[in-house]
Amino acid sequence: MAAVLAIGFGLNFALGRSSFGAPASVHLHALLFVGWTGLYVLQTGLAATGSLALHRRLGWLAVGWLPAMVLAGTYVTVMSVRREAVPFFSTPGYFLIMNPLGVLTFAGLSGAAMVLRRRTQWHRRLMLCGMAVLTGPGWGRFAPVPLLIPHAGLGVIALVLLFPLAGMLWDLRSRGRVHPAWWWGIGTILAMQVLIEIVPATPLGGAIYRAAAAGSPAAGHDRLAYPPFPPGFPIPHP
Repeated sequence: MAAVLAIGFGLNFALGRSSFGAPASVHLHALLFVGWTGLYVLQTGLAATGSLALHRRLGWLAVGWLPAMVLAGTYVTVMSVRREAVPFFSTPGYFLIMNPLGVLTFAGLSGAAMVLRRRTQWHRRLMLCGMAVLTGPGWGRFAPVPLLIPHAGLGVIALVLLFPLAGMLWDLRSRGRVHPAWWWGIGTILAMQVLIEIVPATPLGGAIYRAAAAGSPAAGHDRLAYPPFPPGFPIPHP
């Protein structure tokens, strides 16, 4: 999962699609999310090598880290909509709902895993499901999901689900049955995606967009219209 994020964002930078000239809020957002990824990898390694005392102590960092990620992710999303900096394969209304719901789902699954930290089998699986949600932006930056427009979001979520599905397969091969935590994790992710697909086109989605875009150039845009595509993109504009 860390590799997906590193490849996706690294490729984005290498191709000149992003730069260090982004607003300070974007850099803070990046530090929080990269830091969480590093912490997740470290925590997995500590648990795997039996360093459980340090694993438990570091785990308390999440109490403050998760809310900070939710706030930063939501703020950067709103500012991106206001600056008309939405990815070309997503409509502004969809993007505005997708990112906050994604980070809330990640935080909810990770928070549930913390509550169930004494039930190791639940804890480790729900943490993985939460981390899988965070790979969505990584997949979207290097997988050919733009070719799936107007269903790019569904393509991304299919890739995200590869990780918990791999966990289910591991359970079947090693334990002979699938742990129920996987069903709860995957069910939560699917529920998130259903809302992402439905809400943008509803009156609620319209109200959220108007509130977020008020006073910015984006206020006069159709929230369900795609931004301009890059020159030479191989499919017609939806």
